[in-house]
Amino acid sequence: MPLVFTTSYSEDARAIFHQYKKLADAAIAQVSDDCLTRTLDPEMNSIAIIMKHMAGNMFSRWTDFLTTDGEKPTRNRDSEFEDPPANRVELLALWERGWSCLFNALDPLTDADLARTVTIRGEAHSVMQAINRQVAHYSYHCGQIVLLAKHFQSSDWKCLTVPRKKSEEFNRRVLAGKASQR
Repeated sequence: MPLVFTTSYSEDARAIFHQYKKLADAAIAQVSDDCLTRTLDPEMNSIAIIMKHMAGNMFSRWTDFLTTDGEKPTRNRDSEFEDPPANRVELLALWERGWSCLFNALDPLTDADLARTVTIRGEAHSVMQAINRQVAHYSYHCGQIVLLAKHFQSSDWKCLTVPRKKSEEFNRRVLAGKASQR
């Protein structure tokens, strides 16, 4: 997908969220079901736990985004790090519902909404600050998912970005309009 030039923050934020979701989805698709719940050590989170946490965060932050605190009283954050869904189908359904919640809240926003105030845990944020907070949070966790998936796949990993020793070729494709960083 080629980069779409925009000066709209809200449009670009949507594109960035889509970009990170696509990256995580492609990593998740490469691993076996048993790898979804595997960890590298007892203190680490599995891919499934990260997905469950992200979905819980998305439900809390993006439900009634402009009108209620982003930390909903019904959220139990600590439980997001325990007992992920039993299988890939349930896990992906939870994951997709979380992302749908985000995009349903973000899609109607315009740049005029960016200066509005929302709260997260009682602290005031501009809409732009709240979006930036979530871009940073989700990109961090999507990176963890990619790292774990790449580790588990090892030599079977299919590169999601620019393959090693292929930078010049990729740059030529970008200049020719046949590839994009996004």
